[in-house]
Amino acid sequence: MRSWPQPEVPRVSGTPVPLSLFDTADGISRPVEAEGTAGMYVCGITPYDSTHLGHAATYLTFDLVHRLLLDQGLKVHYVQNITDVDDPLFERAERDGVDWRDLGDDQIELFRSDMEQLRIIPPRDYIGAIESVDEVVALVEKLLDAGAAYVVDDPEYPDVYASVEATGNFGYESNYDRATMEKFFAERGGDPERPGKHDPLDALVWRAHREGEPAWESPFGPGRPGWHIECSAIATNRLGGSFDIQGGGSDLIFPHHEFSAAHAEAGLGVDRMAGHYVHAGMIGLDGVKMSKSLGNLVFVHRLTEAGHEPSAIRLGVFASHYRSDRDWSDQILAEAEARLATWRRAVNNAGSLAAAQSLVQEFRGHLAADLDTPGALAAVDAWAAADRGATEENAADLVCDALDALLGVQVR
Repeated sequence: MRSWPQPEVPRVSGTPVPLSLFDTADGISRPVEAEGTAGMYVCGITPYDSTHLGHAATYLTFDLVHRLLLDQGLKVHYVQNITDVDDPLFERAERDGVDWRDLGDDQIELFRSDMEQLRIIPPRDYIGAIESVDEVVALVEKLLDAGAAYVVDDPEYPDVYASVEATGNFGYESNYDRATMEKFFAERGGDPERPGKHDPLDALVWRAHREGEPAWESPFGPGRPGWHIECSAIATNRLGGSFDIQGGGSDLIFPHHEFSAAHAEAGLGVDRMAGHYVHAGMIGLDGVKMSKSLGNLVFVHRLTEAGHEPSAIRLGVFASHYRSDRDWSDQILAEAEARLATWRRAVNNAGSLAAAQSLVQEFRGHLAADLDTPGALAAVDAWAAADRGATEENAADLVCDALDALLGVQVR
């Protein structure tokens, strides 16, 4: 599947600062220890509706990670999936009286457009679930061969499940207790009451064919991939059994990321799938989490169609820390637009090169410390408000390049 165009990312002079990120599994912020090429996998959308600010906030978070890794001189092998075959897609298509494939294609194209508008660096590999079916089948076979998965005793629907006992450290990624796992499993696409399962938490890895659903052939019968194993197969086939960063929204901590890791670890025999499990907080509207089911969505394309600049949208999202659950409002957007205007006035009289260099290093330091965007924005605000001295050659270029390269914000 094709991705979207690559934005130009300037090189910034000065000394890069090593990136530290909070790891959900270990509960601490620590350095990303990548050498040469950093491998990053971020879970993509199920394309049954337009890109809203909740989606955008997640992808903007990992765009910052991408930019900071590039600033350190690393290459980044970024992989993202798109779940273009799944129940929500079928349900929305049936509701709207359209073919689920056409609905998916339309929403994928809109997503690409939104990502391009927001100047998000695209993944090197952008992979749909449909095109990865053979990879999923191969991983399910490995799980079955290892005794980590089983077929339920149901002649009509012989679904394949992975056992929570397949790895000795199941639960390390989320650190949730059993009661919390059961709650989220039931709320987030799990099927704890499915007859024939060995454990209510066992996760579906291959769904046997049901009438009216698409299906692909496999050694264990026709069907389609489960959600968690789709990401396991796509990620590990491109980044290896162990890679640097697994990312997504905090609602994916369990069950999705826990099982994605467990499937990879059990099937490939690795101890830990990702060096860092990194999660962005949820975006709310008027204090309520933004979600398709609630219908309280702010769509990216509607903001840009109304004349709001992508740089201002980025600043609005970055005004709060990525790990916090936070609100979006017209006021936040207005404040971001005012901040952008202030920065643009400041670069027209950028002051001394020394002040610009000092700002860029402070800016880098905040972003490298677990993406402290509020601190980074405050540093630019302080620079813009200060007496910067007589304008010197290259000062404005340095500040503009740093804001563009590291924050994705264009101030001229």
